[in-house]
Amino acid sequence: MNSSILKLAQICTTGQINQLSTVLASQLHISAPLCRVVSGKYRITKKKDRPLTYEMANPPHFIAHRKSWNSWNTSSLKDGLRRSETAVEDEFIRRFMNGTWHGLVCSEVIIKRQFNHIRVAAIIRRAVSPMKMYFLLGYTEELLSNWIQCPVTLELQTVDSFKDVVFKYI
Repeated sequence: MNSSILKLAQICTTGQINQLSTVLASQLHISAPLCRVVSGKYRITKKKDRPLTYEMANPPHFIAHRKSWNSWNTSSLKDGLRRSETAVEDEFIRRFMNGTWHGLVCSEVIIKRQFNHIRVAAIIRRAVSPMKMYFLLGYTEELLSNWIQCPVTLELQTVDSFKDVVFKYI
């Protein structure tokens, strides 16, 4: 038996009702329900100068309706294999992309897994020379392929500035 149940039974048998009320009060928590969805939404600023992309502008409950999933894989389905490894690899890919393409990634990094092939999609600013961009492209694909042990392809689109990706200001 649980020690708290034994304590409660002992208090009831000794007739110490005063201690019983304190024990029940310490284990019973009541609060009013808050039926307001606030997580995953961005706060509106006073000057309305915060830029949001299309993905950021849609709240989380629009995922799969208006918004896309940031990872396309089947490992999260029932009886899927390598659930935790896939999640860790996806987070590693996102952080590696943001670190390698520092200050150039304008959108979310989308990861699509098909069989043994990983495709990584993102929107990149044209702030570096084409020669450096091709180097970074090959460098990223080669290192990710060696670390994850499967072929990785980058599907990048370029824009002139971050303002081209802004959907609205809040």
